[in-house]
Amino acid sequence: MIDLHRLAGFHLVATQGGYARAARAAPYPITQPALHQQVRKLEQEVGLQLLERVGKDQMRPTPAGAHLLAFVGPFLRDLPHVVQSLRTGEFDGRLSIHAESLLIRQLLPDWLRAFRRRRPAAELHLQELIRVDADLLRSGRADALVAHLPEVPADVATQVVATVWACLVVPREHAPARGRPALRDLAALPFLGYPVGTRHHALQLQALVQHDVTPGTTIALDTADAILGFVESGLGWSLVPSLDPDGPKGRRLAAYPWGRPPVTFPIVLAWRRDAPANPMLEALRATAPRPDPR
Repeated sequence: MIDLHRLAGFHLVATQGGYARAARAAPYPITQPALHQQVRKLEQEVGLQLLERVGKDQMRPTPAGAHLLAFVGPFLRDLPHVVQSLRTGEFDGRLSIHAESLLIRQLLPDWLRAFRRRRPAAELHLQELIRVDADLLRSGRADALVAHLPEVPADVATQVVATVWACLVVPREHAPARGRPALRDLAALPFLGYPVGTRHHALQLQALVQHDVTPGTTIALDTADAILGFVESGLGWSLVPSLDPDGPKGRRLAAYPWGRPPVTFPIVLAWRRDAPANPMLEALRATAPRPDPR
């Protein structure tokens, strides 16, 4: 490995055109003999002559030296700026966000546009979160999760960014003229549930048990978007989360808040508590939306 100090000494002599001028221009105290020693040792390391004398105290790069100078020049020129950006956090990088599908469509677009205005050169990776798992943060596969966390592990930090309301959704033709439909009137329709074994499915079952409802037929669907599509097609009814307290909107569906008082769940931005400082994550936190206070 080539010593950085020797590269810096070579760069200084090559750009100043001589050892005396280089010693005077150096941003740190150094003598001509010390510079000469740095260049000689660097030439020994690469096995080639890098500077040649062309006059009294005048040096110029050899072809090999010019090739090395073309590489090391921009590096040494930009290094102080890079170090300063590291110290101030004014550098861009990669940020991996895993979020639930509903939030990707309804919460993240405005949020990520605000993030982009603050960090236009950031490299964003967004992935749908099928199952909420803090191990995504621990393993480094995700820098941030955007989801509802029923339990927050001790090694995970969170920031509340939204609230979702539980809502009953039915096909428009099954909506009464006034009030909300009685669940017994929906018995002939399939219940549209999340996949068995998921957290969302467990919440749906819990809500149905509390109201003593046992659907005759159940259809399992992966996402809220798929469920809403089935509802609008008249193929069933369901309980879904909504960022709008009045429920999701659709020309062929009707929505009603679920529960008295309404059932709500906090949505959080979650990250590893002991994660190294990451300016991208800080920008994401700074531009996060504020939850609806209702």
